[in-house]
Amino acid sequence: MPGIGPERIDAIKTTLAPLEINLGAENLRSPDSEIAQFGRDIIAVRVSPTGYKGVTNLPFDRKKDLGSVLRTSIGCLQRQIRNETKKWGKTIALLVPTSYEAVKVSQSLANAKKPVRHKLLFDETEAMLAARFAAYLLEPRQTMTEALQVAEALALLTNIKVASGSNTEANRLRGFETKCKDGRFSRAGLVTALRALLNSLTTSSFTGDPARDWTLVKKHLRAANDDLLTSVAGHLDYLVAFNRGKRISANLVARWDLTQSYTLARVAVDLALAQDLIVDGADDPDGVQVMTIHKSKGKQFDGVIVLRRERHDGTKLVSNLLWRDDLPPYPRSRKILMVAVTRARVHTLIVQQGFPQCPLLSLHRLQWAFQK
Repeated sequence: MPGIGPERIDAIKTTLAPLEINLGAENLRSPDSEIAQFGRDIIAVRVSPTGYKGVTNLPFDRKKDLGSVLRTSIGCLQRQIRNETKKWGKTIALLVPTSYEAVKVSQSLANAKKPVRHKLLFDETEAMLAARFAAYLLEPRQTMTEALQVAEALALLTNIKVASGSNTEANRLRGFETKCKDGRFSRAGLVTALRALLNSLTTSSFTGDPARDWTLVKKHLRAANDDLLTSVAGHLDYLVAFNRGKRISANLVARWDLTQSYTLARVAVDLALAQDLIVDGADDPDGVQVMTIHKSKGKQFDGVIVLRRERHDGTKLVSNLLWRDDLPPYPRSRKILMVAVTRARVHTLIVQQGFPQCPLLSLHRLQWAFQK
């Protein structure tokens, strides 16, 4: 720098130097445990030979009743928390990878020999968008060409994918939609399944009873044999609309009574969702809460149960903590698992099947949770 002396250069460097602030333990949810270190090691593909304070493992047989397994797990976690703090945990989170799993867990807790009181938290946006898609399937569409029907259905499904953060998949669906608007149909399995679904669900399929007709829509979505449509049915399971959502039923009945069809069903559902507290945005309550890992982001609990089971990848059973299209060393899956295990202030319990093994966890020598 011509014309600028060494002292001036040093002064400029000092002025421009960024201030580094290391929050360290002040930013940890569990300063008296090694839960955060366990999370960091999951990301870094490291293994501690001595295990981690505040993290234990509870294996179970996949053939065993899930309700019984979950009840035992909650008891184990509470004993761990009491052993470490001399108090029972006030907030317990039971975390699973997907919405479908969360519903299954909730049903298992509710239907167990000794039911476990709990609250099911879910992703409001995806559930609401799934409800709008179901409402579209209820609407009469006889004035639309098949291509426009499929295009509109694809647009609604694209919104669900955008809400879930799946931008690549959303772009793929937009491509299918563009073809449909041009009067052409992609040969993709989803488009074929949508065409069959729309042809099978017409006004003549419905009875005017919202609960029965909503159930029929979910049945057809699951029978379509497409992963996306099955996941939409899973989101619909969250909505208690036709058990306690009287406004939705009333709005749809009113539509039916006017025209003997569900004309403007999406408007009816939108109004009801705006009026009724079907989705839960309230502060997290005490007790047992069931939710997806995604839903747990930014939250903290006295104890966390991470439930690892199985899914089918098209050829074999794999750990359901491995996300689709995530290749070894599974960077996305590791980040998501790290989020799950670090939600706990006091203790994290990994409850997992012996088979199939999970490459994210199989090398870790976690202590077993005591059950008595």
